[in-house]
Amino acid sequence: MRSFPKGKGEERFRVSWRSILLGALLIPVNVYWVTVVEVKYYSLDGSCLPLFIEPVFILFLITCFNFLLKRFAPRSAFNQAELLVIYIMLVVSMTFAGHDTFQNLFGQIAHPFWFATPENEWEQLFFRYIPSWLTVKDKSVLEGYYLGESSIYDPKNFYPWIKPLSLWALFFLTLVFMMLCLNTMVRKRWTEQEKLAYPIIQLPLGMTKEGGSALFKNRVMWMGFAVAATITLINGLNYIYPAVPRIKYIKLTNVGHVFTDRPWDALRGMRISMYPFAIGLAFFLPLDLSFSCWFFFVFRMGEQVFGRALGLRGFPYFSEQASGAWFALAFMAIWATRRQLGDVIRKAVGLGPEVDDSTEPMPYRAAFFGFLLSAGFFVAFCYMAGVQVWVTLVFLLIYFLIAIAITRVRAELGTPHEISAYDRFANPLYIMSYTIGTKNMSPSSLTVISMWHWFNRGFRNHPMPNQLEAFKMAEEARIGNKGVLTALGVASVVSLLAVYWANLDVTYREGAVAKAIGFKDWVGWEAFNRLQRWLQFPSEPDRNAITYMVGAMAFTFVLAVMRMRFVWWPFHPAGYALAISYAMDYFWFAFFVSWLIKWILLRQGGLKTHRKAAPFFLGLILGDYVMGSIWAILGPAFGFRNYKIFI
Repeated sequence: MRSFPKGKGEERFRVSWRSILLGALLIPVNVYWVTVVEVKYYSLDGSCLPLFIEPVFILFLITCFNFLLKRFAPRSAFNQAELLVIYIMLVVSMTFAGHDTFQNLFGQIAHPFWFATPENEWEQLFFRYIPSWLTVKDKSVLEGYYLGESSIYDPKNFYPWIKPLSLWALFFLTLVFMMLCLNTMVRKRWTEQEKLAYPIIQLPLGMTKEGGSALFKNRVMWMGFAVAATITLINGLNYIYPAVPRIKYIKLTNVGHVFTDRPWDALRGMRISMYPFAIGLAFFLPLDLSFSCWFFFVFRMGEQVFGRALGLRGFPYFSEQASGAWFALAFMAIWATRRQLGDVIRKAVGLGPEVDDSTEPMPYRAAFFGFLLSAGFFVAFCYMAGVQVWVTLVFLLIYFLIAIAITRVRAELGTPHEISAYDRFANPLYIMSYTIGTKNMSPSSLTVISMWHWFNRGFRNHPMPNQLEAFKMAEEARIGNKGVLTALGVASVVSLLAVYWANLDVTYREGAVAKAIGFKDWVGWEAFNRLQRWLQFPSEPDRNAITYMVGAMAFTFVLAVMRMRFVWWPFHPAGYALAISYAMDYFWFAFFVSWLIKWILLRQGGLKTHRKAAPFFLGLILGDYVMGSIWAILGPAFGFRNYKIFI
């Protein structure tokens, strides 16, 4: 890998073409693996976590192979920059192939034309509003897709998909490019000036630093690795052979069944888990945040009991609270970045030539006007599909406020961020339904925005935080940001093609609703059942919902002000937003366990003990991921549904 001088004695590495080539070759392998285990077998939710499982496992394998290269062919060995470029490209592929993006599109794209019945009246209600160029209607083509025992390589099956998938690709790549523009505009402030922690990248950085020598020679790390791997090995064997004893309470376990009397029966669905990887990830969070995550989840449970006791209808409006909290986080992130954004705009319009953007992924002018032009193209695209211009603009505003909030929380805190699901929590389409009212949007607008449900149902593999983390890893490894931008672009195109191929190959071979256990047909049911309800029972704005949203926004601002003013204040505003959303439903107890361990270590041994213990928790993540990935290889290889480490 060549390098060139940059700045005062600083040296940045150019991205080597061999790393981009290897990353591009590994993307189809990774995408097909993800599709098989998540769509066919539903046996590994690797794209549902903030730190994706499959790229970490592949990086682990490459790093182990690199040790051999260093010994027997040292000139051919990869350095940290090259290893990270490969990892970054694999991460990009997960943002396309994952659970909450194109898997969902395939669950929704042709759904109404296969599942419409006289009873649900879909054909009469909204078929005329669905753009024919964004879907496949021909039932002779869809028969093989849904029932299987067919092939996408048959031209009569393949050609009808080209136009709609190409247009959806253009649609989504526009959004992805807008995210890149935003990340370019905020990167310097968040990464270089505020020096946010980026906890998620600690493991890949540790695995690649000095070729992985420092981390992989650490005995404490291997202790954590052994603990997590042993747990996953035993529970995996129990999944196949029930006679093998199972280690309890690792995965979600319902403990709410003990609550049978009113109002405590509101807690009947309460679950706990002690995922090793989650305990490991939470260890690297600030103590006040990990405390706030589990505390506000318990607070949320208390709200449910209170509402049940008083018989309050609709209370406590968790979805609306979540929306308000995430909006508040977005506004605070924008306010903290206002000077940087001002510099970007001045540079873009020629009023601030002294602003240096030479180390940015793209010039500020390109980022600023690229965002505006892309937004204009997006609005025009949606207008042609039948969406009112103002509806698209409102959607873009809400979508990017949430995207900014998620990216900021990931950069600063590194927590999971599943903050929306169907008609709940911080879902942009749901927010529009109760703030604007479905009665005030045209039927064609409601129909087309319902077709956007696939990338708004959940944000677990959201592209924007992963893009920003790529630039942070580039800074740590002294890689040129423009080279990383090239790698991101190549990875996006290759990933998109690989995702289309993998999903169509699996569905036509196995049958989307025949043998593909993880096919996301529920995304289609959610989107079009909701659309049916919107059209049959149009609604005005919901004042109660808006009140709770505004109240939660104000409460989040209060938490932030108190945290800034008082050192002793134990509550973090992001903890409230995460706990009141769906993000903590899986993890709250694991966060409690990790918080307790970290609190004891800091209290008894201080920062020195904390630093010594950190490799153990990296080992917990790596051991769980590696053994979980091995199970996800053995399952498809031998044709059985294997144990998965999450959900």
